[in-house]
Amino acid sequence: MTTAATEQTFLLPDLGEGLTEASVVQWLVAEGDDVAVDQPVAEVETAKSVVEVPSPYAGRVGRLYAAEGETVDVGRPLITIVAGGGSGARAGAVGEREGEAYREEERAGSGNVLIGYGTSAPAGPGRRRRPRGAAPSVAERPVKVISPIVRRLAREAGLDLRSVRPTGAGGVVTRSDVRTAVAGAHPAPAVASGVAAGATTGSAVVVGAGVASGVVGVGVGAGADVDASGGTGLVGASASAGAGTRGARRVPLSGFQKAASAVLSRSRAEIPEATVWVDVDATELCGLREAARTPDDPGPGLLAYLARFVVAGLQEYPVLNARLDVERAELVVPDTVNLGIAVQSEHGLVAPAVLGADRMTTAGLDAAVRDLVERARAGRATAEELTAGTFTLNNYGSLGVDGSAAIINHPQAAILGFGRVMDRPWVVDGQVVPRKITQMSFVFDHRVCDGATAAGFMRSVAGAIENPVPAIVRL
Repeated sequence: MTTAATEQTFLLPDLGEGLTEASVVQWLVAEGDDVAVDQPVAEVETAKSVVEVPSPYAGRVGRLYAAEGETVDVGRPLITIVAGGGSGARAGAVGEREGEAYREEERAGSGNVLIGYGTSAPAGPGRRRRPRGAAPSVAERPVKVISPIVRRLAREAGLDLRSVRPTGAGGVVTRSDVRTAVAGAHPAPAVASGVAAGATTGSAVVVGAGVASGVVGVGVGAGADVDASGGTGLVGASASAGAGTRGARRVPLSGFQKAASAVLSRSRAEIPEATVWVDVDATELCGLREAARTPDDPGPGLLAYLARFVVAGLQEYPVLNARLDVERAELVVPDTVNLGIAVQSEHGLVAPAVLGADRMTTAGLDAAVRDLVERARAGRATAEELTAGTFTLNNYGSLGVDGSAAIINHPQAAILGFGRVMDRPWVVDGQVVPRKITQMSFVFDHRVCDGATAAGFMRSVAGAIENPVPAIVRL
């Protein structure tokens, strides 16, 4: 007996953390494809990360409700699955039961609503499947693109992403890759004197304007072996700030950029911040870092040592690892240090945290930071890592700057930044000698502590950098 086909529309679920929308990065199925319960059907970008959304239904894809790069509100249709007669009806019935289990799980606030529901249904024949051993056709050639902004830039430029040479971590195509490819296909014409090459006149193309600084300053990795810096978020900016807007186009902010804008605005509106800075002689630390290298083991990077000294300083001055509960007029001091690391990803600047950094050795921190940076660049940091930070370390020297008064990552109480390490003349024992100097800047919430506490923390970290061996022995 043939059963009439039934349509089941899957609404974009509540993705947690109070998020209300998500952008479709890429569809993993096409209309007409068969899908199974729990099979990923789309990658979506929220303000927190990029996640796969699995289907709670089994059947055939009837309709996709958004194009790649478009934003969908939570509770709005994402995809329609059609369950047909015969075996399809049975699959649909199973899918309905599994889907109901999913909805119950979602209502209960389970952490499994994004990736898997614990079912064992086999994956359906989505677009990503190809017979084992078969070479991909040109149309199927894999292209790793995480950011919808990258896809939009390529589409607007008429550029086939398969022709772009990726330079991002793991072979990901970045905005810089697209710009390079476009420049190669369309060389910039000669410009008149007084107008910078590559600038435009009469038009402005700005991506992420107003939030290019991201969540907490700019980047990480000055001389630290782990370089998490990236592009500025500005593409083809006009020749001057006063240029006309004729021909300008509006580019919607991504979820990451909206979240960054909210955090930055709240931080500046609510926190009475103060900044102190000091020049630090990092010569001995650089020497220790080099001495720790072996042919088989490169040893911890500079960033790992800095992180370890910062964690020790926070243990000495725990108030700087706290947050202020304004409503109850209380300081909330956690029993662990979740050390945020500023990372420039293709989605924007984020500050995921190394959870439990105070329980790690320098070598352990080195491994944890490298893993976190790699995943954060690809948008794969977990929601907990992106929200649990208690203090942020920001090493912006990779951008070639000496100092910065960064913005505190609300609701944290402080942020510590390092500029580039460079050779400078320095007085040692009455003699002027070349030393490796870096500037350390510290921004703190003046409601949480006074200048004496901030200075004490700064001297604790600076002292460990200048005399690393005895500091590590004490740790």
